Amino acid sequence: MIDFETELKKFHPSLEIEDAEDAIYNHDVSDMMDLFLNMVNDKAGSSKKNKQQ
Repeated sequence: MIDFETELKKFHPSLEIEDAEDAIYNHDVSDMMDLFLNMVNDKAGSSKKNKQQ
């Protein structure tokens, strides 16, 4: 019969899984709204530069 307490004490999570968790949770992903706002801000910034010249 399996002694679950003993098996749990021997358990060590895989390093690849921990690395994957860090990459997933710490990765800042841009969504469509972020991209749209960047495009609008870039366009507004370039319009101001053209007016100043």
